[in-house]
Amino acid sequence: MQGVDERRAGIFASIGGLLKTVLAIAQNRLELLLVELQEERWRFFDALLLAGAFLILLAMTLMVATITLAVVCLEAKRLDLLVALMLLCAAAASVAFWRLRMRLKNWAPFSGTLTELKKDKACLDEKS
Repeated sequence: MQGVDERRAGIFASIGGLLKTVLAIAQNRLELLLVELQEERWRFFDALLLAGAFLILLAMTLMVATITLAVVCLEAKRLDLLVALMLLCAAAASVAFWRLRMRLKNWAPFSGTLTELKKDKACLDEKS
């Protein structure tokens, strides 16, 4: 009878160890997910700021272009300054738009969590 009790204790110890391992893995993955969620929040905020900069600079470009057209009819001496301002705003808007596009193109949310989950799945598939 003592052998049966020892086997039961061994089985319960194995199940307990397995449960602890599963909980540790789940806790680790949850912590990773929370860290990545924080990073994604910052990336989103950064992209939002760049989009705002793009829109403001584009609006400024359009305003300067309008003023340039109005001044061309009045006095040609101020034209160089206004054209330079317009080109500067257009260049800044282009750079902001390019950076925003690159950030959104390379955006891979929760990549660390997905990678770790794929590794876990591969490890479990190997053992099956």
